[in-house]
Amino acid sequence: METIVKEKSEFRNYEQGDITAAVKDHYYKMRTRQTYDYVQRMKKKYLTFERPMDLWDMMDRLNALIDVSDPDLNLPNIIHLLQSAEGIRQDGRPDWMQLVGLIHDLGKAMYLFGSDEDGTSQAEQWGLVGDVFVVGCKLPDTCVYPEFNQENPDMLVDRFNSELGIYNPGCGLDNLELAWGHDEYLYQVLKNHPTNTIPEAGMAMIRFHSFYPWHTGGSYQALLNEKDAQYLEWIKDFNQYDLYTKSPVVPNFEELKSYYMPIAEKYLGKGPIYW
Repeated sequence: METIVKEKSEFRNYEQGDITAAVKDHYYKMRTRQTYDYVQRMKKKYLTFERPMDLWDMMDRLNALIDVSDPDLNLPNIIHLLQSAEGIRQDGRPDWMQLVGLIHDLGKAMYLFGSDEDGTSQAEQWGLVGDVFVVGCKLPDTCVYPEFNQENPDMLVDRFNSELGIYNPGCGLDNLELAWGHDEYLYQVLKNHPTNTIPEAGMAMIRFHSFYPWHTGGSYQALLNEKDAQYLEWIKDFNQYDLYTKSPVVPNFEELKSYYMPIAEKYLGKGPIYW
């Protein structure tokens, strides 16, 4: 069978293909239900760090999840993680970055204990996956399907619907509240993990890789500080592997596990991670 590899210009096309309706419905739900108060509730509910689970068990369970927000790859999420890691490895990048490629979407395993009501389940993924945006200030036109912005309930609240919203000028990315999803969830889980030694660059790659209105759309300039310029370099470097390694070629998880396991133990230790 011939392997069809996309050109770079064909990625992230949200207006063509058989899955357009499902993707568009996902983003409609995300934009109309992800509010500032919702994000605070999700953080309180899910950032409890009380579920000890093995890293490889979590990886294996992603075999059951297909990201409904992704217009480029209709395969289980673990395939995308392996493709990202292998792309980074083939380019001779550092072992910690290879690990980040392998685990950067692992926060999607939140679906294992999520709910339809929260949008964190396999059936309802609007609180789990998709491009994120800042809650607590005006939604920019660089969001996917910007026509949905005006239907976000926060845009009817004076303190949320201005360019700065609740934030101070130049406060920086670290002080912003982003839409809830797998990025922030995994970042917080790893931040809480006592044996985590992934470098700052890797942690930023995990936390901000889905923040497209900022790193690709150029929005939120009034909120950025000098440190965010470094973040942008790191994210753009990582996202070439996150996006352009997607292909129909399926790597073998069990074959690659023996290579990545020592790297994972080097930066995360051998014990369970508390989710």
